[in-house]
Amino acid sequence: MDHSIILNGKQVKVGDISPTMTVLEWLRQTGFTGTKEGCAEGDCGACTIGLLDQGPDGPTWRAICSCIMLVPQAFGRQIVTVEGLASDSGLHPAQQAMVDKLGSQCGYCTPGFVMSLFEATYRSDLDSHWKMDDQICGNLCRCTGYRPIREALYEIAGRQPTDRFSEALDALPEIPAVDYQRGDQRFVRPEKWGDLWTAMSDGPVRFVSGATDLGLDITQRFMAFPLLIDLGLLPGMREISPIADGWHIGAGVLLSDLEAWSETHSASLGKMLRFFASRQIKNRATVGGNLCNASPIGDLPPVMLALNAVAVIRSSGAERRQPFAPSGSDPGFWTAYRTTALQDGEVLAGIEISELHPSTYASTYKVSKRRELDISAVSSAFALRLDESGVVADLRIAFGGMAATPARALKTEAKLLGQPLSQSTIEEAIKTLKDDFSPIDDHRGTAWYRATVAANLLRGFFEEAQGGVRVTLPDRPTGTIFAEKN
Repeated sequence: MDHSIILNGKQVKVGDISPTMTVLEWLRQTGFTGTKEGCAEGDCGACTIGLLDQGPDGPTWRAICSCIMLVPQAFGRQIVTVEGLASDSGLHPAQQAMVDKLGSQCGYCTPGFVMSLFEATYRSDLDSHWKMDDQICGNLCRCTGYRPIREALYEIAGRQPTDRFSEALDALPEIPAVDYQRGDQRFVRPEKWGDLWTAMSDGPVRFVSGATDLGLDITQRFMAFPLLIDLGLLPGMREISPIADGWHIGAGVLLSDLEAWSETHSASLGKMLRFFASRQIKNRATVGGNLCNASPIGDLPPVMLALNAVAVIRSSGAERRQPFAPSGSDPGFWTAYRTTALQDGEVLAGIEISELHPSTYASTYKVSKRRELDISAVSSAFALRLDESGVVADLRIAFGGMAATPARALKTEAKLLGQPLSQSTIEEAIKTLKDDFSPIDDHRGTAWYRATVAANLLRGFFEEAQGGVRVTLPDRPTGTIFAEKN
C-alpha cells in the first residue's frame, strides 16, 4: 500500500515510523516546525493544522489538532500547515488579517490561530457571534491578545477566495484503506465491513476514529497498542439519514457535523454540543467515541438517555439494537464504570433517535468550571410531556457525573409521573434524587455539590418548561445554565 501524505500540496512518502506517532511529531521531524507543541493533548491549539475532509455538503477544510492525530490516519489525505499557506502572490488572507490587525505578539500561538482562521476563511456558516467565538475557543494566547485576533477572524470569516485551497474543495481524493505494520504494532483502516471482521480476528483490538481520547493514552500515558483499527471509512459510519420514525446517526459522525445538523433537528442536542469542546476537537471527535468511552461525565450519554435513543450494534453475523436506558433486568448500554454492553466481536455502528412528541419539552445543561474546553462536574438532560390537564404523562431525567455510569433518575421520574406539575410536587420529587444517586467527592466537586447542583438543575428545567416558551442559549457569552427567552 502507498503510505504517503499530501502535505502542503506535495505528496510525501512516510518512512519507517511507529503507528502511534502523532502527526505533530512527524511534521516537526520532517522540518515543518511552524506547527508548535504546547500541551500534546488537544487543549491549546498551538498544533492546529488544516485537513481536507468530507463534510455533509461536500469536501471541506477542517482545523484539527495534529498532536493527537496519528500519522497512519493521515495516509492518503491532504493536510496543510502554516508553511503551506502563502503563495508567490503574497500571504494567505488569514495570515494577512493577523498582520493587519496586529494579532501576533510573542508568536508562539500564532501559527495555530492562523490555521483556525484558515478554516474560517472557507466556511459559509459563520453567521452568529457564538460560532465566531467557537471557531477560536480552542486556541490559547498566552499574551492575552484575543481582541486583535478576533478582529482578524471577523475580517476573513467566510471570505472563500478563489485560490488553490478552494479549488481543492471541488474534488476530494478518495481516501484509501490502510494496513500498516511496524514491529509488533499494526494500524488498519478497512473500507468494507467484511475487512473489519477479518482484521478484528487478529485482536486484541483498540478502535480509533477521531483519536481525541486515544491520543491522550499515547501522548500522556505513553501506551502502545498491538492492533489499532480505524472505523472511519466503513459504509454508513459518517452518515445521518432519516428512518421511519426519526433518524439514524452513524457512530463515526463528527461532533461538528452533528452540531450543525442539530440546529434544525434537535435543540436539546445542539445545546449540549455548543460547549462540548473546541472546534478542533469537534472536527475529529465522533458520536461513537464519546458514547463508547463510557465516561460517567461524558456529555452525550445523558442526552441519549433523555431522547430514549437506541444503539445499533453490529457483528460479523448480525445486527442488534440496544436501548441506552435500563429496563427491568437490562442495565442498558452502560453496564458499569467505563463498561458498555458491547460484546467481543461487536462494534457500535450508529444510534437511532425517534422524533419527539410535538408537545414534549426537552433541554440539556452542563455545569463546569470553565465555559469552553472543560469536563462536566454535572451534566443533565430532560424530556417532559404533559397531558391536556397539566399532568406529567411522560418524563425522562438523565444525569452524568452523579454515578459510576450515566444514568436515569428512575425513582424521581416515577414520583412525578401522573402528578400535576406544581412547585410542591417538584420539591417533593427532588427529595427522591438521593434515592437515585449517591455521588462521590472528587476534584471536580464534592458529593454535596453534585447533589445540590442536580436538584437545582431539576428545578430549573421545570421552571423553564412551565414558562411555555422554548428557552435557548443567548448568542454570547454564557454558560449553558443561563438562558434568555426568544
